[in-house]
Order: sequence, then C-alpha cells, then structure tokens
Amino acid sequence: MKPRAFLERLARPFTSSRRSSSESRREKEEEADLEAIAAREQRAFRYEALEAATRGFSEKNKLGQGGFGPVYRGRLEDGRDVAVKRLGSGSRQGAKEFRNEATLLSRVQHRNVVNLIGYCARGSEDKLLVYEYVPNESLDKILFAPAASRHPSSNSHRSRRAELTWPRRHEVVVGVARGLLYLHEDAHTPIIHRDIKASNILLDDRWVPKIADFGMARLFPEAGDGRSRVHTRVAGTNGYMAPEYLMHGDLSTKADVFSFGVVVLEIVSGRKNSSFQPPPDADADSLLEYAWRLHKKGRSLELLDPGVKATAVAEQVELCVRIGLLCVQADPRLRPDMKRVVIILSKKQSTLEEPTRPGVPGSRYRRRPHGLRSSHYSVGSTSGTSSPSTSATASHASASASNAMTTSSTHTMRSHGGLPSHREEEQE
Repeated sequence: MKPRAFLERLARPFTSSRRSSSESRREKEEEADLEAIAAREQRAFRYEALEAATRGFSEKNKLGQGGFGPVYRGRLEDGRDVAVKRLGSGSRQGAKEFRNEATLLSRVQHRNVVNLIGYCARGSEDKLLVYEYVPNESLDKILFAPAASRHPSSNSHRSRRAELTWPRRHEVVVGVARGLLYLHEDAHTPIIHRDIKASNILLDDRWVPKIADFGMARLFPEAGDGRSRVHTRVAGTNGYMAPEYLMHGDLSTKADVFSFGVVVLEIVSGRKNSSFQPPPDADADSLLEYAWRLHKKGRSLELLDPGVKATAVAEQVELCVRIGLLCVQADPRLRPDMKRVVIILSKKQSTLEEPTRPGVPGSRYRRRPHGLRSSHYSVGSTSGTSSPSTSATASHASASASNAMTTSSTHTMRSHGGLPSHREEEQE
C-alpha cells in the first residue's frame, strides 16, 4: 500500500464534519507529518502479516487488555518478537490515543523509550500499532508483587521481584531519568508524557527500563526555555499527578518531573503511593509525606524496601530519596529539570538543597499576577475529599494539604490501558 493511501485509512475515523477550521488544519499538518514518516521509513504493516504473527489474534497470545484495546504477542516472518496493540471497536478515546501515540512515537528513538516498529490500518475498524516486545513486562507487576497469592502469574512476578535488586532498581531510576531528559530536551520536538508511573515503565530482558504508553503525551515546543507552561485538560493517574496540573490544568515538563519523583520513591520503598498504608506512628497520609518526614529526621534508609537491604548502597539510597523529594515539591519552580536530575545521579555532589514539603492532589497552586518570586498554595478538594481552605508558603503548603490526599487505589483520569506493555492493566 502506498504511504498516502495508508495514512488516509489511518486518519479517516478521526475526522469529523463538524470540526473547526483550526482543528482541521492541525489534523492536516499531523497527517502530512505521518505521511512523510511513512514514506521515509516504510513502517506500514499488512493486516494479514500481523494476523499471522499473532496466530489470528489468539487468546493464548493476548498479553493484556485496556481502554485502548487488547495487546497481543506476535512473531514476524523475519523472526522478530513484537507486541501488537489493537484498537478496540468503537473506542473514541482509544482512537485519539492511537493517533497521538502513532504520531509522537514515530519521532523518537532512545534506549529508554519503547520502540514503535510500525502501524497497520485496514478499513475504518482495524487499527494496530506494532512495538518491540519487552519480555520482563512492566515495573509495577514486579515491584508491587504481593507477598502471597494463589495466582500462578503473581507467583512468577514475586519470584522476579527478588531479582529486582538494588543495583537494578538504581539503574531503572537512572534509565527513566535519561528517557525523560530525551523526551523533554533532545527529541525532535519536546514531548511531555503526562502519565509517568510504574505501570508505564517496561523492563527488557536485561532489565533496561523503557518508557511506554504515549497515548496522552503531547508535543511541547514551548518547553525550550524550561519555564513555559500551557493550560490543558487533565489526564493522568491519581497519585502521580502534580498538584498544579491536577487542580489548574497547568502543564509543563515539571509535571513529568513530579511523576518521576513519585516513581523514584516507589522504587526505593517497594510501595505504591496510591495504596500506601503508613506505619501506626508515621503521622503521614502518603508515601511522599512519609518519605519527607523520615528525611527530615535523617532516617531516609528506613524507607528502603527490606527485600533489597542486602544489595543496597546507603549513599545511593539516600541520594535517590532526596532526588525523589526534590522532584515532588509543591512549587513546580523548585523542582529540578531532568537534565539536573541526570547530572546529580551520574556525579557525586557535596551539597544539595533541602527539599520542601511534597505537593499532593489538594495543594492548590496560586500564581501571583505580578512577578514570579513568590508563590502560594491553598488546600482545595480532590476526588470528593475536601479540606478547609488555607494559604501558606510553598515550603509549608502541604502540611494540611496531605489531609486532602486520596490514598485509595489508583484511578486513571481516562480509560485504563492504551499501553504497549505486555500485561493486563489492573482494574483496581
């Protein structure tokens, strides 16, 4: 099939007779980009080839199911193992994510970002994305594996959790940081992922982390100065979203930095932020608050997952905790950018600033109309939970905001799934 014909099929379900002229113009520009990519790289797959690779999209080859649709493992004629992501019939949100992911991932190539191999479009219904197959599944399946379970797959994840030693966890932290730095600063056009979390980090057979699921990501050409932000609809996962983004829709690269900080603290502790159960005397409602209180007392090592103590390097653990806390500070301007994070991780620094109290979904970022030297937060409401409104400086804002934080299981702000990962998205 010629590239233009392929792109016409790919784009057809996404068009609307009622769209505005600006939307129409933007879609035409995106189609032109995709057409150029398809013509240059010849990434179009025949439907029949993918059907054969997945054994007719067999249930035995099914790796997961999400809001986007099912994901299947397949083997191409040339012997390559792939993950085939198929758009579910009638999925409007999935259709938008499909196009978004196809557009963005066509532009990126990095060791720590999942590799999109190609696309397939047949008629108005069949839309597929083809990825490299990543055998170790997603980080969350291994990191948060239950201690005991009757399910065979859980037992497998638990056995692999023992293989996720501290050196490997540290490499995951470094790899994800490098992947985000590439997306924010080195990609053809800067990209904000918007949904960095443990389930969107895949691990290959050498435990190299790869950032996945770009269905909600967006191009961010304004990111060049490191300070720009845009106002947009909120889409992400509770427990990982930065407060200024959740409460105001203010999106910048610092939103990804916040999510990265949450993931770092989860990797260190082996605990999931959204379902964190604090110790009885912890006086903390979230993993972030608990980590911050331990750090303030000089007891960061107590956050470490007991299962990796034997392989842990104390200096690395303390540094990772501090980096995680710097990344989740309430004021986005206090958070480091990913370039600085990578530098800190790769070089020993004698001094680092003290992290201020973490931001949580409930700390409301107030921007002063004149100047940017001072910022204030107030406690708002989230997920149906409210707290009395207060105002405080950024370093004290989350003291009361933590009471508004939702610590129930993760709820995405969109349909579950849309992942190129090779597992079923947990319906928690």
